[in-house]
Amino acid sequence: MDVALVSSTFLTIFLAELGDKTQLATMALGSSSGRPLMVFLGSTTALLLASLLGVMVGDSLASMAPPAWLQLAAGVGFLAQGLRLLWETRGDRFTSTSS
Repeated sequence: MDVALVSSTFLTIFLAELGDKTQLATMALGSSSGRPLMVFLGSTTALLLASLLGVMVGDSLASMAPPAWLQLAAGVGFLAQGLRLLWETRGDRFTSTSS
């Protein structure tokens, strides 16, 4: 077993998930359901399956394209999403003040 790879993957995903909308939704469900163990099992299963899907798609893409291209595509995708969100926020600010 590659302990360094497992450790770096765990740390990366753990830090990325802290405070994101999935964690906030899980906290909301946990606080309102009265059954925190069931919420934990459901959210853990969902994250497990989403991670499995991500690994499978990533592995398939890696066999078709060099990793550098995939990293570039991911970077461009995140940049485009960030710019779109900034653009929408800019538009919301102007529409809310003119109403």
